Amino acid sequence: MSKINLKGHGAMLLANSSWGLMSPVAKIVMATGAVSPLILTDLRVAGAMLLFWITSFFMKPEHVGHRDHLKLLGASLLAIVFNQGCFIFGVSLSSPADASIITTSMPLWAMVLAAFFLKEPVTGKKVLGIALGAAGALLLVLGSGQTQASADDGANHIWGDLLVLMAQLSYASYIVLFKNFVGRYSLVTIMKWMFTYAFIFTLPFSYRGLMATPWTALTAQAVWAILFIVVVATFVSYMLIVVGQKNLRPTVAGMYNYVQPIVACVVTVCLGMDTFNWVKGLAVGMIFGGVYLVTASRSRQEVENYERQHAQTAPDTSTEKAD
Repeated sequence: MSKINLKGHGAMLLANSSWGLMSPVAKIVMATGAVSPLILTDLRVAGAMLLFWITSFFMKPEHVGHRDHLKLLGASLLAIVFNQGCFIFGVSLSSPADASIITTSMPLWAMVLAAFFLKEPVTGKKVLGIALGAAGALLLVLGSGQTQASADDGANHIWGDLLVLMAQLSYASYIVLFKNFVGRYSLVTIMKWMFTYAFIFTLPFSYRGLMATPWTALTAQAVWAILFIVVVATFVSYMLIVVGQKNLRPTVAGMYNYVQPIVACVVTVCLGMDTFNWVKGLAVGMIFGGVYLVTASRSRQEVENYERQHAQTAPDTSTEKAD
């Protein structure tokens, strides 16, 4: 595996690990009752926007053309606004178990979209890897305490599931459609504008809640939890995602979505909220086995190189002499 691939794999592993930690950390904030999921999302967007702008002041300025601003707006809507917004509202209407299960669909969306837009081949290894990883993630989710919670049946439950599914489709669309675009500018420039556009779109829906939030009711532990979510799980993680997006195929990058339930499982075991058994060990092995299979599958360039070499070595029958 080349150095650039190791860079991409490491970036995706760290980013998704921090997102896996975000779920239990967010519960610390929610336990205070002072901050709603929508307000926490707005804090993530606003905090990351400020950090990226501050960081940009210490870097060489980059001019972004008008057309590229439109692309950054589209990337912001897919990766941040629709992804986070649909997921938060979806979870509020659905059950945690359903939401966790539906999130396993993201690598499948990434494979389908990459095949359609980037002409990436759908190989047997890739399909088997995604199926193995999804099965491992489902085994991990269904064997955890998340399945104990449930939402009310009815139309709200269905709409919640659909919103969570839309969140996965939105994020998969981002990593596929903007894979080539993210290489035009620095990480900071891309994220600075993406979070700025996201803040503009989310503020109208949350400014009343921000004004009404009793900030003094937050404990010191909740404040530290918010700082982790903003700095590590948003500011740092989104930069790492761009690194992975630049260096990995979309389907491979999407497979790291399965790391999140592993991290959540490890945290709950360490906190004494769950126990580790052979089923969870098997699930973890299946997930990383799936990641390996997808990584080992042939890319579009490798398929084209193979076909080109095969065509060159094939005998030429078009110039045979006539009798």
